[in-house]
This record gives sequence, structure tokens and C-alpha cells, in this order.
Amino acid sequence: MRVFITGGTGFLGRTLTRKLLAEGHSVTILTRSQPQRQQYTPALAYVTGNPMKPGFWQEEMAKHEVVVNLAGASIFRRWTEESKRILRESRIETTRNIVGGLAVRAGEPTTLLNGSAVGYYGFHDDDQEINEAGDNGNDFLASLTRDWEATAREAEQYGVRVIPCRIGVILGPDGGALQKMLTAFRFGLGGPLGSGKQWFSWIYLDDLVNALIFLIQNQGITGPVNCTAPQPVTNREMSKTLARVLRRPMFPAAPAMLVRLILGEFGSVLLEGQRVVPAKLTANGFIFRHPDIESAFRKVLITP
Repeated sequence: MRVFITGGTGFLGRTLTRKLLAEGHSVTILTRSQPQRQQYTPALAYVTGNPMKPGFWQEEMAKHEVVVNLAGASIFRRWTEESKRILRESRIETTRNIVGGLAVRAGEPTTLLNGSAVGYYGFHDDDQEINEAGDNGNDFLASLTRDWEATAREAEQYGVRVIPCRIGVILGPDGGALQKMLTAFRFGLGGPLGSGKQWFSWIYLDDLVNALIFLIQNQGITGPVNCTAPQPVTNREMSKTLARVLRRPMFPAAPAMLVRLILGEFGSVLLEGQRVVPAKLTANGFIFRHPDIESAFRKVLITP
């Protein structure tokens, strides 16, 4: 199978690429500049281009049966009006160009896995489990993911199978949200944020990669899919578990007012949450290797 990946040099993209190559697929990665250290193999190629602008890369993309769109500026920043513009354009314009490039594949079997986020559902202060039928929220991140998904689904007019992947917080080695938390917890200074009651919907990196490949291979699955572990936890439970795995004390909760003062509007993403469950993956027989957060933390932090 030929797979084209945007964002293929990032935290998730690197691991997905390795797994696809190991399973015998060929991969082409869209990159703004050729990497200095390339992994040389006949099954791996790089094409240079800016995904936010039309270009030759669209012709190369159209030669692939599967497109995985993981491009987009990181949300882990203070949200100014300018940064919001960057967050939005990096997702919407890239996806619009992907859809435009797929027009030439009309009538050919094609799958588009398009990145999205559990932020689609907005913030929930209750314990209700949210599956893929959950309503769209009304905050900035919810509106961004709604428009991002809508842009991707425009490819359906060309017969493309489109799956918006609503991804939770990714836990894994050498990057991602966990690396941002580790320093404080290793010094015994890590703890809950705000009330600690907010839900934390997460997924272990290897499970996410396996889920994406599962979605590629199972042609009967369409529409949005929650890519989260089946056992979401509260922020307090997550903090307590991480401290226990590291054998460090848990620091008292950081006041919500302080978090918002430092991070602004982005602080709400950390102080509020949603209890998202992977209903479609589970119903279709996907097996999680790390369904609980303690096993995920131990895999990352203890396994040699």
C-alpha cells in the first residue's frame, strides 16, 4: 500500500512511518525541506513542498491510495489572535490543498485519515462518556476542529473515504505532552491543575499508530473516530499515577487562576476537559495494548 503523510517528521508521524515500513508499505513524507538525516530505504521517499500552498507535491500525493494528514501548528502555546490565526490556517489551508489534490483520484479507492482532536466536543464538567455521536462544542478549539473536519469531508465528493481522527493527548517517549510534564514531576513539583476533576482523554503512542493502521485496513469504517484510550482519567488521577510511577510526591494543585494568568485562553484546555471513549474502535474489534494510564506511564518511563 502506498501512504502519503503530511506531518510525517513529527512526534506521531515518525512512529507511524516506522510501523508502516515494518509492515511492508511504502511511505512518502511531505516536508518543507529535505531532512539532513534521511532513513534510506526504497520504500521511503520525501517530497519537498509547503502544504499550505498548492504545488507539485499534490501530483505526488495523488499517486497514493492512502493520505494521512497530521500537519498543523502545535496548540501548546499562549493563544493570541495571531497564534489563533496560525493554528487555523495551518490546518484548514493544508487540508483544503489535500482535498484539491485528491480530485484527480475520483473513482479510485482512496482513504484520507485527517487529524482532528477530542476538543471537537468542547468542554464538559460532568462524567458523561462521549462517543462519536457527541455534539460539537462552542469554544475556539471546538470550532476549529469542526471546520477542519468539514474541509476534509469535502473529499467525499470524489469518492474518498474520509475519517476525521479525533485524537486525545498522546503519551509516548521522546516527545508529546508527557515530556512537557516530566521535569516538574521528577522534582516532586508536579500535581493537578485547578480542581483536578477535569477529564483527561489520552492514548498511548503505539496504540494510536496501531489504530491508524487499523482504520486504513478496515474499509468499512467511515466518518469520525475517537482515537483515545478506553479508560480516560481525571487530571488528579493522572497526576497521582504519574507521581506514583516516578516514586515522587505529588505537589498540591496549581490554582486555576494562576494557570489562566500564565497561559491565557489556552489554559482552559488544561483546566477543563471531556470524557471521550473510542466507541467505534472498540465496536470494530480494535485491541488496546495499554488501555489504562498506569501501564502507559510504566511503558514509557520504566521499560528499557
